[in-house]
Amino acid sequence: MKRSAREGLDPAATDRQHAKGKLTAYERIGLLLDKGSFTEIEALRRHRATGFGLEARRPHSDGVVTGWGTVDGRPVFVYAHDFRVFGGALGEAHAAKIHKVMDLALSAGAPLVSLNDGAGARIQEGVTALAGYGGIFQRNTRASGVIPQISVMMGPCAGGAAYSPALTDFVFMVRETSQMFITGPDVVQAVTGEKISQNGLGGADVHAGTSGVAGFAYDDEESCLEDVRYLLSLLPSNNRELPPSVLCDDPADRRTDALLDLVPADANRSYDMRVVIEEIVDDGDLFEIQSAWATNIICGFARLDGHVVGIVANQPSSMAGVLDIHASEKAARFVQHCDAFNVPLVTLVDVPGFLPGVDQEHGGIIRHGAKLLYAYCNATVPRVSLVLRKAYGGAYIVMDSRSIGADLSLAWPSNEIAVMGAEGAANVIFRREITAAEDPDAVRQQKIKEYQSELMHPYYAAERGLVDDVIDPGDTRAVLVRSLAMLRAKHADLPSRKHGNPPV
Repeated sequence: MKRSAREGLDPAATDRQHAKGKLTAYERIGLLLDKGSFTEIEALRRHRATGFGLEARRPHSDGVVTGWGTVDGRPVFVYAHDFRVFGGALGEAHAAKIHKVMDLALSAGAPLVSLNDGAGARIQEGVTALAGYGGIFQRNTRASGVIPQISVMMGPCAGGAAYSPALTDFVFMVRETSQMFITGPDVVQAVTGEKISQNGLGGADVHAGTSGVAGFAYDDEESCLEDVRYLLSLLPSNNRELPPSVLCDDPADRRTDALLDLVPADANRSYDMRVVIEEIVDDGDLFEIQSAWATNIICGFARLDGHVVGIVANQPSSMAGVLDIHASEKAARFVQHCDAFNVPLVTLVDVPGFLPGVDQEHGGIIRHGAKLLYAYCNATVPRVSLVLRKAYGGAYIVMDSRSIGADLSLAWPSNEIAVMGAEGAANVIFRREITAAEDPDAVRQQKIKEYQSELMHPYYAAERGLVDDVIDPGDTRAVLVRSLAMLRAKHADLPSRKHGNPPV
């Protein structure tokens, strides 16, 4: 890897960085990019002396390394904060370097990866440092949906600096060494009286499992950067390209008879949807996004016959797979990302409805659920949905049903598509008859069976054109591969408009 003239000028600072279990900016770039591919730009840039003790310290690079290289031979732009220089704090020159590489990435149509390890705005430079963040935020927004943007948190990220990662597509974090928060533990304690550590407030597991800010959490930087490389291999370089395809040894027409044993026929029994997905996709390889947050829904990338697809699936082993506020937000953002970058969507449906409750209603489940509805309705990529077992009420509609624009809607013979479950429906429709009966329980069971046989049998939706085909579970992989191949050249235009107004 090409080295700048300033690399190694401060061995003590490098030792301090390593003592914290952290790599230097150059070491991180070396792990991220193909060996020997990095080209650095503006390595000799320095800040303008502004007083407050900065005159005597004008190191080259000004605390950030910028440039480009390749990942698996494809161009990628990168900037990496160098904590050894001013603690990676952002000043005018520092920000100008980041602006430059962001502009280059957008012009070249190549992904941008930021390796974040900085102490925030450089206090000595005042408002010019804050203005530098504004330029970054503007460029994050302009590049959104045009090139993939990945933020990798390798150290602290506090205050306004945390908004740039939040504007990007994916956030990676490393346990113990990376934190993100708007106000630190000292301020929190002073204002609210709550005492908490930096990791407890904004550590990797907090943001991966509680806030949903981060999509991934790792124990070390090496494994983190390895997965960043893998994610880049699944994404197109920009929104004008298709995701890269690969040769596949897993037969496209491979039978998936194991699914009959993996998914219980009893709609009330739980199972792990991840195992179902792994049985269907190439080589059982699912790259899951936000696996620790909103676990009642699964979102991730996989390949079918070598072609990348986005998977959205209810998870019956968590909260029975219901949709709630967090699940709706998680899936909506993933659907939007896939649509922006030409990734076909496969939706696996087994949903009992939206989660009832005062907290959900007062928390805005209507608005948040509408985010997922909007994302699917707005998506123009190939969309195939498959109902495995149950699909009840509004949640069925939201999970990419035929009525909101799915190109193909498929179902297994075990599917139950209805306004609600048979027991609840019978209690509503036949309430008076059940109440007046000499044996209410017997009448209730009779009416439940009637409702199931008349309105919930597997072919009811297909007979009305709401399901394109009822397929053998053993044919699932083959049918999905054929369907997506047919849709690969799909072209769909949205109405002319500046932009929509989603329920954000």
